[in-house]
Amino acid sequence: MTGEPDRDETWPDIVPGPLGTPSPEFARRRESGPLAPATLPSGDRVPVAVGYDDVRAVLAAPTASRNLRSPGLPRMVSGTAMDDDPVSLINQDPPEHTRYRRILSGTFTPRRSEPWRPRIATIAGSLLDGLGEEFDLVQAYAMRIPGQVICELLGVPAGHHEQFIRWTAMFLTTSTATEQARYQGYTDLLAYAAELVARHRRTPGEDLVDLLIQARDAQDRLTEAEVVNAVYSLITAGYETTAAMISRGVLRLLLHPAQWAELVADPELAATAVEEVLRYDGPPANPFMRRMTRDTDIPGGTLAEGAVVLPLMNAANHDPRAFPDPSRFDIHRFAGPAPRAHLAFGHGPHRCLGAALAKIELTEAVRALAVRRPALRLATPPESIPWTDGLVLRPLTLHVTSAG
Repeated sequence: MTGEPDRDETWPDIVPGPLGTPSPEFARRRESGPLAPATLPSGDRVPVAVGYDDVRAVLAAPTASRNLRSPGLPRMVSGTAMDDDPVSLINQDPPEHTRYRRILSGTFTPRRSEPWRPRIATIAGSLLDGLGEEFDLVQAYAMRIPGQVICELLGVPAGHHEQFIRWTAMFLTTSTATEQARYQGYTDLLAYAAELVARHRRTPGEDLVDLLIQARDAQDRLTEAEVVNAVYSLITAGYETTAAMISRGVLRLLLHPAQWAELVADPELAATAVEEVLRYDGPPANPFMRRMTRDTDIPGGTLAEGAVVLPLMNAANHDPRAFPDPSRFDIHRFAGPAPRAHLAFGHGPHRCLGAALAKIELTEAVRALAVRRPALRLATPPESIPWTDGLVLRPLTLHVTSAG
């Protein structure tokens, strides 16, 4: 599919706009049905929260459970998916979630992430130095930066990048025809994570896997399954979604050449530009549903006990009540007094633990392009860009040129 994702390969009633822009359906739903149901790729129908205040309320509600494993509950996709793993941090509720996250949180603070900035900048610069004037930004750059960062963080060979691509591509598809492939991708990647942890136990080092093995809160430590799942989550969330944000973010900047020129003139604008990229284009993956454990009032109405609701963070980030003129892409939006916080990394107890590192990767990827490839532009018409149709929406290829 090119330009605009194919309706038959995405949700039947919430389809992204052209060039990966937000679905036109968001605005209509905010006005006429802020909690109206939508049909998921699995065929199930669930209420969808699209307003900023509604989405924040669902994400923060103590009555919103991530336990969706009971038979008969709605599913995002058919077959095995992330919702099925009871050990995964994203699927846990208090008190288990509180304990697990408390132990992990010290490993992913901004203070721990910031020392990686120079190395990430070096990786981005080295990749660009090895490319010609015309290249595929997705495969040669956006996919490579987080792949190399994750490999270095976890102490795995760089040659495993391609395996990560295959596994995550299989597991994050929405196609109902590939349930077996999705399950195979999940089990292969989980087995790889288990072997990685075992290898680090045999030969300890000083990378992130070792920190996870050593992580504790007082005398409480992660179980073996929790360490393995944390490594697995780092590979899936820290790789594919970060690559998607780099791809989508650079595309958005190149579609606004005047703002790209501003960034080239002042590369220090990269940090605020990234915040707008995250608001406008993030999150690239469909968020996780919540099951209400009792009747819950939110601004848009009441969610009944047992209801499974999908909070759409991308829709919330385009709510004009939170962000004036939300369809306008503006790299200066977050430069002054802070507007409402965007929800690209979620909100509440399940807000993304790796947000600080992801921001650094995206910022340094954009900054390196502005400094080293100031004449960067699309080499093909925007309407010809092919898009993925999985849970993570990004350009499949993005041919660019920096020729003068």
